Amino acid sequence: MMKLKIFPQNHYPFSYHVFSDQPEAPILLGNYFTEQLQKIPNSRDIVLVCIGTDRSTGDSLGPLIGNQLEKENLKHMFVYGTLSNPVHAVNLHEKLMEIKETHDNPYIIGIDACLGRFKNIGKITFAKGPVIPGAAMKKQLPHVGDAHVTGIVNVSGMMEYFVLQNTRLYTVMTIANCIAEGFILADRRLKRKQRLVPDKVLKKVSKK
Repeated sequence: MMKLKIFPQNHYPFSYHVFSDQPEAPILLGNYFTEQLQKIPNSRDIVLVCIGTDRSTGDSLGPLIGNQLEKENLKHMFVYGTLSNPVHAVNLHEKLMEIKETHDNPYIIGIDACLGRFKNIGKITFAKGPVIPGAAMKKQLPHVGDAHVTGIVNVSGMMEYFVLQNTRLYTVMTIANCIAEGFILADRRLKRKQRLVPDKVLKKVSKK
């Protein structure tokens, strides 16, 4: 007889997928984000860590998303990783330490670009568990997040560095816009009590 595995409400595995060229993709993502983030206790800050660098087109997905979200003055989420202040391989460990020191028991969502099959270019995944930055480049970096959002920007297989360098900006922007719109929609829908933000959070977030 198969034994059923019981998960606490906030730890139940989930995985959602949409394609960025679907007309309803931002709304679907907004629905998915809202459904899961509404389960996060009010005592935990929701922190979005947008990983990547503007020095590589294919790897700029995270900072592009962070840039859009930073302008929105989100009420229920904190954003790290923008075009002006990216979170990348060199400073990732330092940024994660900063986040954990700044926010009490944060619920972290890692956001990053990835490579995949040709037919899956444009596919966005929102799922339980951390993102593994630098996996395509065989880099050993910290895993990031209680959950993750990834977008497939190009094809995996060989010469990943050059593939990322030669990725179409249009593809990356389309995915970035979709994910950003989804988070903006979710932020408007979330019903979380407004908490007083500690001074240490205000100071550190303002310096990002």
